[in-house]
Amino acid sequence: MSSSAASATVNATTISTPTLDSESPALLQSITSHGGYAYTRMATLAAAGDKRAAEAAREMAWEQLHSGPWHSVLPVWRDAYSMACLHVAKFHFSNGEFTDALRALDMGIIMGGPLLRKDLDSAIEVVSAAKARQYSNGGADADNDGRKKAESRLLVRPEEFDKSQVLQILPIRSLSSKIVGKRSALSLEGFLREYFLSGSPVTIIDCMANWPARTRWNDVDYLRRVAGDRTVPVEVGKNYLCSEWKQELITFSQFLERVQSNGCRSKVPTYLAQHQLFEQINELHKDISVPDYCYAGGGELRSVNAWFGPAGTVTPLHHDPHHNILGQVVGKKYVRLYSASYNEELYPYSETMLKNSSQVDLDNINEVEFPKVRDLEFLDCILEEGEMLYIPPKWWHYVRSLTTSFSVSFWWSDSGNSTVS
Repeated sequence: MSSSAASATVNATTISTPTLDSESPALLQSITSHGGYAYTRMATLAAAGDKRAAEAAREMAWEQLHSGPWHSVLPVWRDAYSMACLHVAKFHFSNGEFTDALRALDMGIIMGGPLLRKDLDSAIEVVSAAKARQYSNGGADADNDGRKKAESRLLVRPEEFDKSQVLQILPIRSLSSKIVGKRSALSLEGFLREYFLSGSPVTIIDCMANWPARTRWNDVDYLRRVAGDRTVPVEVGKNYLCSEWKQELITFSQFLERVQSNGCRSKVPTYLAQHQLFEQINELHKDISVPDYCYAGGGELRSVNAWFGPAGTVTPLHHDPHHNILGQVVGKKYVRLYSASYNEELYPYSETMLKNSSQVDLDNINEVEFPKVRDLEFLDCILEEGEMLYIPPKWWHYVRSLTTSFSVSFWWSDSGNSTVS
């Protein structure tokens, strides 16, 4: 975007939706062809200025999104939901209800389809800029909880790290076998030759010193300021394999409050896990950069995900289809790795949706049911702030946050592994 265009966006007093304006007739026709006559009527009224019709259209699309398994939802209904969210956001914006407008737009991004993504992104810029102006002028819509004048608060404070106490909460045999090797100033050529081609894990240090995220993301006030009003999906519960696990949509400020108060509710942690946060919130995207290592193999970047939560959050033993670099920005994590060759020995689930996850709970191993696990060789490490861990495709890994932790994972495929799973 040119500087003049960016300035126009910041100073805009209305939400412009050029894609919606041009694509609306075809989209409504497609929705109608799939039985969405009532939705089309409400969306048409919404475009003509009927706020209640906009809310009704959004509710109709929402019901379609929850009519069955997510993979069975027709793509046209995801675009219909985005359309309705844009209409709703326009009404909130015109009434000065900027927080409500942001929530509607975020819901359009999280749950909606790709057709209207540019309109959603540009609308968020307009609303965020208007909200910032209102706050600087002392507007009533300012978030008093997240923006009180106070000294900067740290997510993780520098303090003594007691390894003996940590060992008491880690899986058996932790940090007693082979530790993942560390390399400093590792060149791309060295990474490719020594680790990428052989499929070997490595911890790379001193590789994100220039990231603004290294200091900014440990500042609670900064995170509230740039993302506090944004809506994000979070996981609640021990992990995704547990029956009590669920997902919620909350504001980033609400999430931060849960993270900071986790000491009294550690049995039910809230985790922002495997979410493409940086596509959603551009200010946070500017705080990081894609490591050069992610271009090894001549493939392409698949996704950049955020992993943010309190101490005690666990990602159970599983494997992923792509090359993975896990960058530890704030806090510490314990990571255990088993070779990709140990598939049968780690007892993967037979269900399609969980076939990349192990039935073995490393925190409480049932040696009678899973006898092959106990003596398997593994690598492990404590991933420190500023370090990146390379996890080759199909390597099994278990991850536990030892402190409040904010990490970024970069998935990429090489030229011979371009299938998205």
